[in-house]
Amino acid sequence: MVILANFTAILTNLFLVALNYIWIAFFLLAFVVALYRSLFCGEVGIWSDIMGSSFTSAATAFEISLGLTGILSLWLGLMKIGERAGVIGFFGRLISPLFCRLFPGVPKGHPAMGSIFMNVSANMLGLDNAATPLGLKAMQELQTLNKKKDTATDAMIMFLILNASGLCFIPISIMMYRAQAGAANPTDVFLPILMATFVSTLVGIVALCLKQRIRLLDPVLLLWLGGMMVVIGLMVWFFSGMDGERVERYSSLIANALLFGVIVVFLMAGLWRRMNVYEAFIEGAKEGFKTAVTIIPYLVAILVAIGMFRASGAMDLVTEWMRMAVAACGIDTEWVEALPTAMMKPLSGSGSRGLMVDLMATHGADAFVSRVSAAIQGSTDTMFYVLAVYFGAVGIKKTRYAVPYALLADITGSVAGIFAAYIFFG
Repeated sequence: MVILANFTAILTNLFLVALNYIWIAFFLLAFVVALYRSLFCGEVGIWSDIMGSSFTSAATAFEISLGLTGILSLWLGLMKIGERAGVIGFFGRLISPLFCRLFPGVPKGHPAMGSIFMNVSANMLGLDNAATPLGLKAMQELQTLNKKKDTATDAMIMFLILNASGLCFIPISIMMYRAQAGAANPTDVFLPILMATFVSTLVGIVALCLKQRIRLLDPVLLLWLGGMMVVIGLMVWFFSGMDGERVERYSSLIANALLFGVIVVFLMAGLWRRMNVYEAFIEGAKEGFKTAVTIIPYLVAILVAIGMFRASGAMDLVTEWMRMAVAACGIDTEWVEALPTAMMKPLSGSGSRGLMVDLMATHGADAFVSRVSAAIQGSTDTMFYVLAVYFGAVGIKKTRYAVPYALLADITGSVAGIFAAYIFFG
C-alpha cells in the first residue's frame, strides 16, 4: 500500500506540473494582450483593470469558500449517514446483474466485483472522497486477473470508462457553487446534468461493448440500458413541450423532491440500522468544514489567473474567435463562452471548475451560458487524471484503446450538456 500511495502521489504531482504551466499561461497571455492594447490601442488603463481584477477575484474566491462551508458540512454529513447505513452497498447489489454482463472476464463473486460496485455507487451519490480509494482497490483486484501485468484488460478499460464518463445522480458540488453564486434555484441544473452524464456514460458503454464484443442484445443488458434510455427520453419529451417558466418549475420540483427523497432514505436507513444518525452527521459535517477551508488557496489561484486573463481582454479574443468559427457553421453562438470549460475539463478539474465559477461571477449564476457551463462541468470527470491515476496505481503502461474511448465519452458529455441546457433553459 505504501508503494501504491507513493506512485499515486507521483502521478498527482505530474498533473500539478501540467496545471502549473496552464496557470502560468493565463498570466503571460494576459500580459501580452495588455501590452499590445496599451502600446498599439492607447488603452493605458488596462493595467489598472487587470490589477483591480486580481484583488476582486481573490476576495471572490474567499467568499465562495466561506459560503461553501455550511453547504459542504450539510451534504457531507448526510452522505456519511448514507455511507454508514449501507446505502452504497445496496446500490452495489442493485446493479449487480448489469455489471456481470459488462465485466464478463471477471468471475462472479470475485472481490473485484464488490469494489467496482462500491466505487460506481459512490460516484453516483457524489461521494468523490470515497470513490477514489474504492476505485484503486478495484484496479488492484482486476490486476490479479491480468495475465499481462503491464497491459490493460478489457475489464479495466470498461471500469475506467465508467469512471471517466462521470455518471453521477447527485451533482452536489456544482449545486453548491451555484448556490454560493446567488442562483435563484441552484438545483435547476440537476436534470440537465443527469441527462448529459447519462448520455456520456451510455455512449461510452455501448461503444466499448461493440469493441469488446459484449452481446448488447442480452436481455438483462437491454433491460437496464433500455430502461434508462426510456426514462431519460421521457424526461426530455416531457420538458421539451413546455415553455421556459413551466420547465423551470417542474424541473425544480422533480430535482428537489428527488434530493429530499435521498435525504429521507439515508435517515431511514440509519434508523433501520439502529445507528446514531446524529453522530454520523456531525462526523461528516466536520469533514465538510475541513474541505471548505482546504479549497481556499486553490480557488484563489485559479480565479485570480482567470480574472486577470479576462480583464486583459484575452478571454474576449479567444471567445470571439470561437464564436466566429461556430457562426461560420451556421450554429447558434449563445453557448460559446462555455466552450473553454469543455476544453479544460479533460485536463484539469480545478481549471474547468474555475472557468465555470468565473462565468457565473461575470454573467450571473442564472445566465444561460453559466447554466451551459454547469451542465458541461457535471457531464464527465477529469478524463486524463482518472486514467493516469488508476492505470498508474497498478503499473499499467499499455492502455490500448482506453484514451480514445474515454475521449469519446468526454466529448459526448460536453455536447449533451449543451443540448440539455437548450432543452431546459433555451
